[in-house]
Amino acid sequence: MSIYHTPWLARNINVIESADPTLVGVSGMIVEETRRTLRVRTLSGIVTLPKDVITFTIDSQEVVIDGASVTQRPEDRINRRYRRN
Repeated sequence: MSIYHTPWLARNINVIESADPTLVGVSGMIVEETRRTLRVRTLSGIVTLPKDVITFTIDSQEVVIDGASVTQRPEDRINRRYRRN
């Protein structure tokens, strides 16, 4: 099963690229997902990441996810079909 179709809560995220340079390198555990944001618990506290400006990996997998392509509710993301890269 693809990482796109699994729940992301309590998984580790690592931001590898962003339009906002202050978000690059942010990593931690996802504690909440909304349509447009991910809330992540980092060592310095909880950070809200806008999905549409980040590119990230989950659980150190090789799949790189473009946040702009997953800007929908988590329950809609799980059932949606995605193009293979």
